[in-house]
Amino acid sequence: MELTAPIDAYCERIDTGFWAEPLNALSNLAFFAAAALGLWYWRRGPARDRPSLYLICLVAIIGTGSFLFHTFANRWSSFADVIPIALFIFAYFGLALCRFVGLSPMAAFVGTLAFVAASLAAEPLLASQLGSSAGYVAGLFALYAIGGYLVARDHPEGWPVFAAGGVFTVSLAFRMVDLPLCPDWPHGTHFLWHTLNAATLGLLLVAAVRGATPEPR
Repeated sequence: MELTAPIDAYCERIDTGFWAEPLNALSNLAFFAAAALGLWYWRRGPARDRPSLYLICLVAIIGTGSFLFHTFANRWSSFADVIPIALFIFAYFGLALCRFVGLSPMAAFVGTLAFVAASLAAEPLLASQLGSSAGYVAGLFALYAIGGYLVARDHPEGWPVFAAGGVFTVSLAFRMVDLPLCPDWPHGTHFLWHTLNAATLGLLLVAAVRGATPEPR
């Protein structure tokens, strides 16, 4: 595998230059804004728990990795882009099972492993219809499932999680229409995926921070 092999997967990129995707690159600032929002809540919250702080840092890493991919646009930077996103999806799923649903850490761990397996199995089945967006469908369903469950139980963080699912639905739609709309909209729509994806993560960070329980002293 050639790690420096160029990747041209988005409408905005028309050459191999570093700034060939200015909107796609600079829209990653939204992830840093989401991380800053999460940190603002975390610093003022009663718990200041480490899992929430790790997720906040991971959102900033997502922004960094995505920036690298939309500037260098090659194989190694694609790993910097997708790996932190996958880590966030699976880590947040486990946290939600434990913190919001109320499972034990062991049960949440087993549930997360099952979710990882289901995600990996579903991606190739959906790839023919959804392309590279297929890998995000499992996360989308998880947001609706957990958010809907929490709303039904009147959990205070139910609506933020469920709303994150709604925002992520629109975000994923913009990701999918980037190339089909390219002839009519040369700038593409992938930068909107970044912006709305950051909003999704911001909602989830706020829910995680607010849902933390202060440790007994």
